[in-house]
Amino acid sequence: MEKIFNSSLLDNAVAELAKLPGIGSKTALRLALHLLRQDKNVAEDLGNSIIRMRDNITYCKHCHNISEQEVCPICSDSRRDRTIVCVVENVKDVITIESTREHHGLYHVLGALISPLEGIGPSDLEIDSLVRRVEEDGISEVILALSPTMEGDTTNFYIYRRLSHLPVKITMLARGLSIGNELEYTDELTLGRSILNRMLFSDTFHDKE
Repeated sequence: MEKIFNSSLLDNAVAELAKLPGIGSKTALRLALHLLRQDKNVAEDLGNSIIRMRDNITYCKHCHNISEQEVCPICSDSRRDRTIVCVVENVKDVITIESTREHHGLYHVLGALISPLEGIGPSDLEIDSLVRRVEEDGISEVILALSPTMEGDTTNFYIYRRLSHLPVKITMLARGLSIGNELEYTDELTLGRSILNRMLFSDTFHDKE
């Protein structure tokens, strides 16, 4: 990054902040200058909280959601319906769906969506572990809650094919969601209704035949 002040320390801080998603160089500079104006403990608290987060947060061994323990609070909660698993792309989608309070089962975080253009294939996703969960954990329904994009639909169909030999109901969110929209930007009411009114995945392509 081009030097903006006669301070390599400030330049380095701006360069690191600019690596964050959605943060350009101007925003990074504004953030760095803001921190520079604050008491030293403000920057220390921020830095220490990020370090502690990075050191102590891991991923649940069952669903791959973030967790401070080997098993996340959702998987550990005996009140959840353990026969239903909601498949999502990432941790942000877990947070989004939880905010609707309409899903009372478990989750399975894939980590990404199939995208040949980005070099992301099925083996890069947590699909094998999903199949094992369905085979071994008495799961009766898998809800495909992926964004209604080309990548999401491709991943939905691949998972459907991988699970089609198993005695499990495969559903997906009702198409009240706008095509092409990311799940995290859907309002809670629309998403909640889409969960409640979910449909059999097989019906979505049988109707087109």
